[in-house]
Amino acid sequence: MKINWKATVITAAAAVAVVAGAVIYILVDQNNTRVAAEERGGGTVAVVRDDSHVLDDAGDDAITIVEFLDFECEACGAYYPVVEELRVKYAGQINYVVRYFPLPGHLNSENSAVAAEAAAQQGRFEEMYKRLFDTQAQWGESQQSQAELFRSYATELGLDMASYDAAVADPATLERVRSDLDDGRVLGVDRTPTFFVDGEPLVIERWNDLEEAITTRLDGTP
Repeated sequence: MKINWKATVITAAAAVAVVAGAVIYILVDQNNTRVAAEERGGGTVAVVRDDSHVLDDAGDDAITIVEFLDFECEACGAYYPVVEELRVKYAGQINYVVRYFPLPGHLNSENSAVAAEAAAQQGRFEEMYKRLFDTQAQWGESQQSQAELFRSYATELGLDMASYDAAVADPATLERVRSDLDDGRVLGVDRTPTFFVDGEPLVIERWNDLEEAITTRLDGTP
């Protein structure tokens, strides 16, 4: 489904959030200043693009949350259950969008994103997204490629494996992952998870900060 939300473009800078003993790093601009996005490919860089992966679509007037994530990032894995609870609790009231931001320090961050994108080409992005986070403790921080493990997940999900293998091998699939990474860099993202709520960067300092941002907008508070 094509999403026509108007995406506000923000540059994010640095903050460190300590959440119940787990540290979640989110880069935000300390002064919440807005800057014009760089021109790239004849257009401005948007928080949401037409090909962005939408997990929940509540319509153009709903609150739009965008998460730049790395499937191997422990902080992303720690926040994943919070995100899933909020998606259920506010179903029909929020749009939830996921974008790739594989960090260079993680050997399998790009491999896992390619696996998710290959699944997305068969309309199964969300299933692979959940599988990767649910199993992160088994493969995260590995110093060997886990591409075959990710392929086994695709098999378990019942994907067409010939199509999956072709997608993984296709340079365009990796290019699609890296296009999100490039957009994130222009927007100022360099930590994961990084959240934008209605185009605004969100500083996470407590587990309930994302929910408070949602309820504030639902209540109509400026």
